[in-house]
Amino acid sequence: MSYIGKTPTVGNFIKLDDITTSSTNSYTLQHNSVNFSPESANHMLVSLNGVIQAPNTSYTVSGSTITFLPTSGTLSSSDSIDFIMVYGNVLDVGVATTVTDSSITKGKLNLISDSSSAGLTVKGDGSSENGTIQLNCSQNTHGVKVSSPAHSSGQSYEMILPTTNITAGKFLKVDSVSGSGATGIGQLSFADAGGITEYDQWRVTADFSGDVDPITSNLERVDSYNWEKIGTGMTESSGVFTFPSTGKYWIFLNAMSRNPSSSGERNHSFSLSISTDTGSNFNTPVGISNNISYHSSSVANQQSVSGHYLFDVTNTSTHQVRFGVTALGNDATVVEGDTDQSKTYFTFIKVGET
Repeated sequence: MSYIGKTPTVGNFIKLDDITTSSTNSYTLQHNSVNFSPESANHMLVSLNGVIQAPNTSYTVSGSTITFLPTSGTLSSSDSIDFIMVYGNVLDVGVATTVTDSSITKGKLNLISDSSSAGLTVKGDGSSENGTIQLNCSQNTHGVKVSSPAHSSGQSYEMILPTTNITAGKFLKVDSVSGSGATGIGQLSFADAGGITEYDQWRVTADFSGDVDPITSNLERVDSYNWEKIGTGMTESSGVFTFPSTGKYWIFLNAMSRNPSSSGERNHSFSLSISTDTGSNFNTPVGISNNISYHSSSVANQQSVSGHYLFDVTNTSTHQVRFGVTALGNDATVVEGDTDQSKTYFTFIKVGET
């Protein structure tokens, strides 16, 4: 726009909040109750006790703090700071029709969220383009974008970032939702990024006979032929196994028995028992048994049986599992174990979240 005479000077003219004086010379500058940092003392007009103060002579500014330098010494409550005006950088912002490039720096942005509005809103074009934030590379030659859903979806949901430390190998998961529908608020969390995150296998390392419930001795994690667990693995104490994390665990029991006698059939009954109250009570959802006939000393006279159970472990402090065996009719029946081969063994696989 053209003007007759001198072109008007325009800028970001701000009257700061009133300041009540006390027995100090330093005060915090605020605008609408938010700390404010002027460019310099030369950008300000300050009136004290009805007298305009000279910048850098009568007062100085450092960040959002103004310090008066009165010849009479320290200010008191009887003094009056009449007003403080800040005139900003001329032509940076204000009523000018055009904001100069790079004139608004990050130090000048005052983005504050409140209960009714976001600190920053990126608008669409009113037609077909959604609000988009672009993050450029270091050379500003290309960048990636995050965009709002299309207008037709009617979505106004909110996503809150996780409250825990960022962890490698995890993905963002909606952990909980307050509200519902298009305006729901989702709390995100870092969750396991698919695949098997826990796999462990334990075995009995030596033969034994008789009733043993639970099996408490000659137990080891499989350690031969390049076997390796996935994740933290199970913890065993006195035959009771505890879990490394919550989730749904597939538990597999395989048992091998041998009939060492020529006097007929022998039987074993194996159990998989779980507790959800730190071992105060164990229930047995899986029971399997075998029947082994003796053929001859040249025949193995062995038999394997197996069973499995899907255990929803919702609390690693209270949920446990153990294994037992009962020799039916004759204690001479042998449960087979080995330190190099898994004959009687237990497998634990986490297949999902609780």
